[in-house]
Amino acid sequence: MVEFSKITISNKLLRYAPILLLFISVLNEFDFNYLELKYFSFNFPFVLIFYWSLKKPESLGYGFIFIAGLINDVVVGFPMGISSLVYLFICGSAAYFRNITLNTSLFKDWIFFLATILVVNTMLYSILVLFFSFNLNYNDLIVNLIFTFLLYVICANLFELYEKLVFGNQNV
Repeated sequence: MVEFSKITISNKLLRYAPILLLFISVLNEFDFNYLELKYFSFNFPFVLIFYWSLKKPESLGYGFIFIAGLINDVVVGFPMGISSLVYLFICGSAAYFRNITLNTSLFKDWIFFLATILVVNTMLYSILVLFFSFNLNYNDLIVNLIFTFLLYVICANLFELYEKLVFGNQNV
């Protein structure tokens, strides 16, 4: 049984950090134009949602992910519901991968993440171009895809360290 004296506000904030980080990342669209790095962009919510849906699915709820997608649509200027659909598809892909693999490794997760973001980006940009007549710069999309793919390894290691520090050896 958990004692009430051990539960502090900072402990609760640390346990809800993935949700807070998700909302901060969709509200603050990462933009490196201020640093004059033209060809450096990534989609951090994809990394965050895939990792936490794969490793600790109870840390991010589907409702929170759906709301984060709606907020992202407002911030970015996409039609309402597009990002929510994409985010939930990433959750579904991570859940599928979690159920079909017996033992996971960072390399397997990384390769499946690449397949997932390829399918998700193809779906997202096909819908935007075909139904909503968005003009897209394909060079920027490829750069975003590559850096998102590369960022996964760094973030996965940081999230694993965070998980060990906050949750310890619990397999809740």
